[in-house]
Amino acid sequence: MDSKDLARYLEAIDGISKPWLLAQLRLQKLAERRLSLAPEQYEAELADIHQDVMNLGEWWKGIEEGEFGRSP
Repeated sequence: MDSKDLARYLEAIDGISKPWLLAQLRLQKLAERRLSLAPEQYEAELADIHQDVMNLGEWWKGIEEGEFGRSP
């Protein structure tokens, strides 16, 4: 799935309000641009996405099923 398809999917499921899904979209867009970026720029952008995900913390504790669905 390319970033445009992923973006449409996120819109369809109201995923735009979920920061962990937006991080997935950012990762996909970065992957699509990887070959056109200098290694340092790619690493910096990847580190930025990683930091944003880490900043989410553990806000989801206790509401996993409602936010992420049932575990298999």
